[in-house]
Formats: sequence, C-alpha cells, structure tokens
Amino acid sequence: MRIALAQFNPVVGDLAGNTRKILDLAQEAMRAGADVLVTPELALTGYSPEDLLLRDHFYKACDAALDQLLELDGITLVIGHPVKLGNERFNAATVLRDGNRLGQYHKMLLPNDEVFDECRYFLPGAAPLVFEQNGTKVGVLICEDVWALDPAAETADAGAEVVVVLNASPFHRNKIETRREIVAYRVQETGLPFAYVNMFGGQDELVFDGGSFALNKAGEVVAQAPAFADSLLMVDFDDGDLQVGARTALPGPEESVYRTLVTGVHDYITKNGFPGVLLGLSGGIDSALTLAIAVDALGADKVHAVMMPSRYTADISVDDARDMIARLGVKYEEIAIWPIFESFRGALAPSFAGLAEDTTEENLQARIRGTLLMALSNKTGKLVLTTGNKSEMTTGYATLYGDMAGGFAVLKDVAKTLVYQLAEWRNAQGEVIPRRIIERPPSAELRPDQKDQDSLPPYDVLDAIMQRYVEFNQSAEDIIADGFEESDVCRVVRLLKINEYKRRQAPVGPRITQRAFGKDWRYPITNRFS
Repeated sequence: MRIALAQFNPVVGDLAGNTRKILDLAQEAMRAGADVLVTPELALTGYSPEDLLLRDHFYKACDAALDQLLELDGITLVIGHPVKLGNERFNAATVLRDGNRLGQYHKMLLPNDEVFDECRYFLPGAAPLVFEQNGTKVGVLICEDVWALDPAAETADAGAEVVVVLNASPFHRNKIETRREIVAYRVQETGLPFAYVNMFGGQDELVFDGGSFALNKAGEVVAQAPAFADSLLMVDFDDGDLQVGARTALPGPEESVYRTLVTGVHDYITKNGFPGVLLGLSGGIDSALTLAIAVDALGADKVHAVMMPSRYTADISVDDARDMIARLGVKYEEIAIWPIFESFRGALAPSFAGLAEDTTEENLQARIRGTLLMALSNKTGKLVLTTGNKSEMTTGYATLYGDMAGGFAVLKDVAKTLVYQLAEWRNAQGEVIPRRIIERPPSAELRPDQKDQDSLPPYDVLDAIMQRYVEFNQSAEDIIADGFEESDVCRVVRLLKINEYKRRQAPVGPRITQRAFGKDWRYPITNRFS
C-alpha cells in the first residue's frame, strides 16, 4: 500500500480553491501509484476558520465541497474538515473512496491552550476509526490526539496496523524536534508505524511549517518532507511496516525562524490581495532585517522602502540605508520630516507654553513618519510593515500611531538578540545587510546622541528576563533568584505591565515562540495584581 501525504498551503475559507488543490494532489498521487491520499487537519477550510465555525452555512458549503471530492475514483481520500451533526460540531476526517464514505473520525482531544481554542467550536469525539485498504487496516488520528496515549491506544486496540495523523501544527522554535519525539513515544507504546502529515503556510500570526514525516515500528524516520514548502510525500507500507522513502534535510534553528517570517509575510500579503508592502527604513538593524525578509518573501518589485530623516538622523544611517537599497534594488525614496515637525511644533506651541521638551517631541517625530507611511499606503494600496521587535513590544519602547502604525508586524515575536542572529544568518547566504548596521549600537535617533540602552537594560539581559517572565511564566522572584539584578527585573516587569494597552493595538505578526503577544498572551489592561 502506498500512502501519499499531501502537505499543502490552503487558504482559510476558500473551499473551492482548497478543493481544487486536493483534487490536483490526488491526481498527482495516483500517477505516482498511491492508494491513499491523506490531507492535513481541516484541509478543506484551512486552519483555523475561527468563528466561521459558528455559522451554519459554512458547514453546508463544506458538505458541498466534500460531495465534490466524493466524485473522484481510483484513490482513497482521508480529508480533514469540520462537520455539524444536528447541533453538534466536530473536527473531523472523512474517508472517501469511489463514491463511498467509508467512515468519519472525530478528533478526541481538543487543545484549549496557547493559540488553540477548539473547545469554543467543537465537541470531542469518542470512537476510533480504522478502515481497510489493500488488506491493511489503517487507523486515523487528528493532531492533538497523537500528543497523548489514549487515542492512539484505542486505535491500536481497534485493529490498526498503521496510523495516519492529520495535522495543522503551527511553528514555534524547536517544534519540529518535539513533534518527532511525541510521535516516537506513540510508536513505542503501540508498536505501530505512524505517517504524520502537517499543513504548510501562513494564516494571520500562525505559520505552519510542513515537515511531514513517517516513522517505522522502530521509531526511525523513514520518510521526511521538506519544511516550508508544498510536498507530496510517498511512503510505502509493506511487510507490516513503513519502508524507507524520500528524506529531505530540515533547516537549522536560525533558518527555521527566518523562513517562518518569510512565509508569514508572503502569505499574509498574497492571500489578502495586497499589491506589495511599504516600510520605513531607518539605517538600523530592525528595519534592515525586515526589508531583507520582505524582499525574500515578495521580490524586490513589490517592496517600497522610505527613509524619513530628521536632524537627529546620523549621516551614516542614511548612507547605510542607501547601501542596502543598492544591494536589494527595491523602490526607495527619502522624505525629510523636520519641516513637518517644525510645523507641528509651531501649531502646538501655545498649548506647550512653559513646558519642557520630553518624549512628546520624540513621539511626534515617530508619528509623522507613521502618517507619511500610511498616506503612501492609502495611495498605493500597499501594506505597511512595522519593524519593532519583541523586546521593544515587551517594554513599550515603541510609539502608538508612530512606528507601531501598520498592518503586519514582522518581528513582533523576535527578541532583539535574535534579530542580530537572523541578520548574521541571512548575510551568510549572501550579504544584503551592511556590516555597519549590525555593528552600530541601536538607537531610535529621536534626540541627540540617543542610544536604546539609555532607556533599557542591555538587550541580552532584557531578553533573558523577558523570556523567563513572558515565555516561561516565571515570577519576578524566581528570575531574581536565577541571578538577575532586582532593579532590572522589576523595571522590565513594570514596563511590561503598563504597556499592555499598546500591545492590544499592535498589528498581528508571525508567531515563532510558544508565548507570542497576541492569541498566546491574554492579560487584562486594567489590572492591579502585582
């Protein structure tokens, strides 16, 4: 028996387009001699349709798409889709062959943590599903079901000889290795081989990295699809086990994150129909990395960079921005903001009389830049990419309606220290970011001789505290006990709490950690708990 694992990039809600992709993949699989085609979880609708799942007509459209797939002959299809039976909704997989429905499986374990809230939409299933193909009994599981023993054990008890798992498992750092470890546990516990198909593509802040694979009874990887690409992975079941097939090398840690960001930008822009992107280029590391990602995601012809210098902008910032533009060949222009700033300051002079200059004037410069970018966006239809990183979002070192103004926050979940690592990785593939941008001390350049570290702890310290508090849920006391200065910890935690209102107004961006600001992070703005 030959199993085809259909790793592809669906579009949420595009049932017609997703159905066409599945039919095309089925034809390709048949030409390759496959007996069974297995799609990812909710492949018919994309993951996750969120509150579309509360609409009755959405299920009617899903049923109609499934009927279209039912017309295909010559191959068994295992299709991930939502289903409504009476008043009950399930995350399902239906097995179709030659106009017949051989069975339907309902996901047993519904994740309700991190970015997942399936309990909002579905009820858990209660029974295993095993179907027969070419004399072999094939068990079906969906995503979370493989993360615990019971569903797999019930499938084995029902007579399965091999298990296929439909997944929409989003990326975070080290997730590829974790998936393999979890499935290896199930192999060891059940004595069965597993074929695991994962979705590929970006959906708002989630990025699905693909990387489908198969493990034999010994827990060895016998087939491996590429990460971050469409793939039809063939794996043969013979002599009671899955046999060795194609194995593609997987990307390393920095490359995985970089490709996640590229995929996130590409799919957010293309799936939403934007003609391209705009971003403010400052001569600093964050905007330089964002520009490199945008070009890799979309091509230089769809990227427009704007340098908006003030009298505090160093000459080398402009020179380095021009240098990078020359390397990448994107559309570029310079708009001086100081005349606009002087006009604003003149208009505000009566209201500011007797008051000293402070961060108000700094923020005004950032907001002028944001206004210019949004005006260009309105005129061209291109989406503004913001360039702030997770360290800045943690501490509020960003200006509402200024550098936070835009539609997609590329580095929103990327700590500053990781920004430098990604810049070095990208340059190792072909240098596009000038060395001086990487080596210069970071600065917002909103006042004379300004440096980020004038207002924040050193980034290696800040990021370590942020990771422990935000991503690992450690308390301030535990972090201090780990050897961090109490003043630094208290400062970072205080800044985190008082800037929640800013983060709620920030655009979405690609998730690369297990605790990104967005769906992962749900703290009250009005909050007196200390």
